Amino acid sequence: MKLSEIMRLARTVAQLEPAQIGQRVRLRGQRLALERDLPLARRWLLSGPDPGTVTGWPAEFTPLDAGVWRGWPGIKDAAAGELILLGVSGIVAPADERGDARWAVADWDMERAPLLWRFHLYYWDWAWALATLGDQAQARTLFAAMWGSWHATVAAGRGPAWWPYPVALRAWSFCGIYRTLVEGTPIQDAFLAELSAQAGFLRRNLETDVGGNHLIKNLKALAGLAVFYSDDRLLAWALRRLRLQLGVQVLRDGGHYERSPAYHCQVLGDLIDVAGLLSAGGHCGEPTWLAEAIEAMRGWLGAVLDPAGEVPLLNDGFPVSPELLAGLRPTESPLAPLIMLPDTGLARAAVGGWHLLADIGLPCPRTLPGHAHADTLTCLVYANSEPLLVDVGTSTYAAGPDRDRERSTAAHNTVEVDQRDSTEVFGAFRAGRRARIRGVSADASPGTGVVTIQASHDGYRSLRGRPQHQRRWSLHTDELRVDDTVMGRGRHRVVVRWHLAPGACLRLSPGGAIVTTHSGEFHVSVSVTTAESPTSAHDPPLVAAAADVSTGFWSSVQAPMLACTLHLELPVQISTVWRRADPRQEPT
Repeated sequence: MKLSEIMRLARTVAQLEPAQIGQRVRLRGQRLALERDLPLARRWLLSGPDPGTVTGWPAEFTPLDAGVWRGWPGIKDAAAGELILLGVSGIVAPADERGDARWAVADWDMERAPLLWRFHLYYWDWAWALATLGDQAQARTLFAAMWGSWHATVAAGRGPAWWPYPVALRAWSFCGIYRTLVEGTPIQDAFLAELSAQAGFLRRNLETDVGGNHLIKNLKALAGLAVFYSDDRLLAWALRRLRLQLGVQVLRDGGHYERSPAYHCQVLGDLIDVAGLLSAGGHCGEPTWLAEAIEAMRGWLGAVLDPAGEVPLLNDGFPVSPELLAGLRPTESPLAPLIMLPDTGLARAAVGGWHLLADIGLPCPRTLPGHAHADTLTCLVYANSEPLLVDVGTSTYAAGPDRDRERSTAAHNTVEVDQRDSTEVFGAFRAGRRARIRGVSADASPGTGVVTIQASHDGYRSLRGRPQHQRRWSLHTDELRVDDTVMGRGRHRVVVRWHLAPGACLRLSPGGAIVTTHSGEFHVSVSVTTAESPTSAHDPPLVAAAADVSTGFWSSVQAPMLACTLHLELPVQISTVWRRADPRQEPT
């Protein structure tokens, strides 16, 4: 390993808590003991509730997954051994001459598939679709064949299928589908024994080394298992840990501290499920602390939804299904020209037909960099409810060039200096040196109808001359003006990039560009001011290019990208103004 890589890793590890490192060592040791099949360790790590105490979940409880997977089009394919997950098909079991899957020879390892796809296979949340089938006998027969194959092939405690996160999702799913697909069938006893082992495993392998949404998922599963097995002590323990985590992970403005709207939705859904289960089962009702967290998170989600009612893809993200979003029931956002979410670091401005979401916050929690992007001071812009400036999104979690590109500063609507990232993202889920935010201010002037938002960051402080980036958004009825100032000393390469929505058309014009979208035509003008040349340059160096925009995991389309590249002495100001070609485009 190169010295630079060692230093980058050291900068990442230095921001972790000592307890995180100790927990990582402990979990790795426990996993090694299971992999090597050490009898005493295996018996202890997989020791769960007595299967004979099972009472199941209350019939009145319907988790969100039941609605999300209802009508899944892959049920017919599943009968033939093919599962469609994340939009990608995989053959788990070969079919015989009649087209029926031969589950006895199924390949549950699926080593040729991407690891993320394999995780979704191991979640078994897709089995909720079987539980909603009209033909219950057919569903039970198919599930018994699939699970029997799984149970005979996948050794408890070994491999990626038994990492804590997939175990948590699988345990929750198994608790929920038990009554419909398992109870009273020949697989019942073996099924309950394995589910008990999952409870024991999770209890002793909480992902406190990672925290975040992973730990919430672990605790949700343990709460579900506790209700399932009527284990009041386990339930009290899981809820106590969950309450402590919500004090850390749900910020005062209602946002989840990982600062990813998509994962905010996931955590909110987990809390709604836990609350619903407790309420339906009569387990001390819905605790006040849980109801308050849910309400705060619903309010935050309502504030960040785009004009089409969809979840913005900031930091790591994935399209949130309409079914899940409906189940989350976000609070309707107030019709205000400016909404500040100071703890998560987002500002929403809406003037006329413009809708702006500005990222003016930290890239991630100090101890959890996994889903961070180098996107400080980026923004998403909509005009007349149509996307104009977008985030390129996330198409992979696998370390490599695509992951590096999507997390980079260059993949976002912000300023890059000397081809460096504002936050030192690397690997699949790591971040070393991070941008620090300063000078946040915002104002909505009722007299002028102008909204301004301003902030700066020092993510380039390690470069010669210690450049700092300051951005000011000014949103008017007729235009959006973005003033980027890069302060510091010395000569640097400064690039401002604007990623346009897929389907937009871009052509350069003198001093700017013309952008055409479904909502109309926009004129873009760019001017540059330096200390050496206090008057704006007339012909800034603009380039029209293309960039990949993710439409989901392993799926992307090309979209236009406008860039202004400068090599000059700091300080410098680049002003970009977006105007409607026809003011009558503004909605009444």
